[in-house]
Amino acid sequence: MTENPDAKMPLLEHLIELRNRLIISVSAVMIGFIVCYIFSEPIFDFLVRPLRKILGPDARMIYTGLHEAFFTYMKVAFFSGLFLAVPVILTQFWRFVAPGLYEDERKAFLPFLLLTPVLFFIGGGLAYEFVFPLAFQFFLGFATPTIEALPSISAYLSLVITLIFAFGLVAELPVGLLLLIKADVVSTAWLVDKRRYSIVAVFIVAAILTPPDPFSQIFLALPMMAMYEISILLGRRIEQKRAQSEENSRTDD
Repeated sequence: MTENPDAKMPLLEHLIELRNRLIISVSAVMIGFIVCYIFSEPIFDFLVRPLRKILGPDARMIYTGLHEAFFTYMKVAFFSGLFLAVPVILTQFWRFVAPGLYEDERKAFLPFLLLTPVLFFIGGGLAYEFVFPLAFQFFLGFATPTIEALPSISAYLSLVITLIFAFGLVAELPVGLLLLIKADVVSTAWLVDKRRYSIVAVFIVAAILTPPDPFSQIFLALPMMAMYEISILLGRRIEQKRAQSEENSRTDD
């Protein structure tokens, strides 16, 4: 294994490097925010589309505070800009930590870094396509002839952002577990042994992250358990390769 000489940088140079990476990352978020604010209304319309499919094309949303619409569009622009800036942020993170890693560590860590935004967007997309319609249908089922559903734009945005982030983070579960297995912090045998406790933890997390309806909680808990099992299967391959590599090393010695 060969170490990059840049890993022996003095502390002050590391701090300057960290500052520069943070400035670039924050600048990317700000540029993304400005761009997305220009298109904040179409972006919000895209987020409202699953609700409109249920309520009909003539459905309207309301805001009760004079400032509510403005701050709702600001939030839409911020979160959208943050999503756009994720590749830049991850690139800056990689350029900061990579010089301090050995060559084999860089090769092992880079695929996980590349998978992180992909899995997050997949998780958020699944929430948008499959969970939103079921959850909204459930909530709107409480309407009666005397109780009309008049969704507030700020409350609606908070709900969809919560669901997108929840499902996006769930999709990251294999990355986290596989990194722990790769680092030999946990083993697949340990994950199998703790499976029953994991099921309880999964439903607790699902209850915290999702709205208080059974559909959202189940649709979040089931993918979490699926990701857990996938992590075990992939983790076994990592352990087999590690054992084979150690065996080859002993044979060479």
